[in-house]
Amino acid sequence: MRDVIAEMGPSFLGSRLKRLAERMQAGATSVIADAGLPLQPGHMAVLAALRAGPRTIGQLAEEIGVSQPGVTRSVNQLAKLDILTDAPAADQRTRLVELTPSGRDAAHRATHDMWPRIGIAAEQLMAGASGSFLDQIAAIEAALDEGSIADRAGRARPGGLRIREFDDSLAHHFYDINATWIKQMFTLEPVDIEVLENPRTKIVDPGGVVLFVEAPGLGIVGTCALQRSGSSGVELTKMGVRESARGMKAGEFLLDAAIARGQAMGADPLYLLTSSKCAAAIHLYEKLGFAHDAEIMVQYGSRYARCDVAMRFVG
Repeated sequence: MRDVIAEMGPSFLGSRLKRLAERMQAGATSVIADAGLPLQPGHMAVLAALRAGPRTIGQLAEEIGVSQPGVTRSVNQLAKLDILTDAPAADQRTRLVELTPSGRDAAHRATHDMWPRIGIAAEQLMAGASGSFLDQIAAIEAALDEGSIADRAGRARPGGLRIREFDDSLAHHFYDINATWIKQMFTLEPVDIEVLENPRTKIVDPGGVVLFVEAPGLGIVGTCALQRSGSSGVELTKMGVRESARGMKAGEFLLDAAIARGQAMGADPLYLLTSSKCAAAIHLYEKLGFAHDAEIMVQYGSRYARCDVAMRFVG
């Protein structure tokens, strides 16, 4: 069958992209309906942004990259659905909104099931795309003919976690993820800042490793480092996982990969320093083979003011 829009090439690029977006959003709409959520694809960006806490209309518009009137329409629709509500604002002229309990439940379900499955489906569509931009669009359109987003998402299952190696383009994730959890529980110490701002020079170049865990539909959700220490020691450090990935076992997946890498590096000892406040993390470390070690505490524990737990990998 003749495809007039495709025949017109770059002249009709906007129309072709709009058509492609409509096809993909139609599939996403079906996935959302199957999940039992009374939402539309256009609501998803607002829902995702509000997972981080209350936002003004202006902040939402800036983070999502759409006009304030467009955000206001979505916000009003979501308010009618009891997904979000107005939050107290210091400036009464500014509208601040936040998720309701129903909205937090919807965001949790979307994060841990719906978005990962849609992400897997989209990655499948892009897998065979190569060549010029128009060639890539054609490949995605052909893949959609074989199976829609809804069809592919229905066959997909959450998971699909994979390890990414350090790249300078990913360095900001290393800083953001770790700075977030450290600030929430403690205070960023000078040694933290030095390492987080300079992962290549402080960790990678001296022979260490920085790993990331990526989840379909969510991107980079966690990171950790293996830092050389002395002649043969390796410290497992700066490990964190974004709240958006909680429940996906991304931390366990990442830690298991880090342990394997540490052993391949000949780590003796492979150790970590933490705080008793990090009970969930300590439980995970114990589960995967770390044991509390007084000798490690004496030798390395003074590096951080917050450190009152030291562990060594024993397998």
